[in-house]
Amino acid sequence: MPNPPVNTVSRVLAAAIVFVSANAAALTIDPKAMARFDYSFAKCEAKYPEMKGARDEAYLSMWRVKPDAAKRAQLAAVRKGAVYQAETKRVQQEDAKKAAPSSTLESECRALWGETQKVRSLAH
Repeated sequence: MPNPPVNTVSRVLAAAIVFVSANAAALTIDPKAMARFDYSFAKCEAKYPEMKGARDEAYLSMWRVKPDAAKRAQLAAVRKGAVYQAETKRVQQEDAKKAAPSSTLESECRALWGETQKVRSLAH
């Protein structure tokens, strides 16, 4: 009996937490986890227009890190890397083979957006 599929956002969150220090100044980014997050977030953006353009903010909000120019530059540098690019391609190919239930995607997107909004309100 095959293992049940693990939802992408939960897997990304778990992997990313391992690689990100609690100290925001020492943000360490795992390119593979970030590629999986970005792929999932793109699906959320397509479904929920209010999420459009908030990818960096959402990614950083998972660790309650406020987005600034330095953090955004760090994210951009990771996205240009070979490891990130290869994982993005792999995730796209893997996803083409299976379809996540819409209700799972919806709940994951809403949970992530709620956390992003919470961190956004702390910044003001």
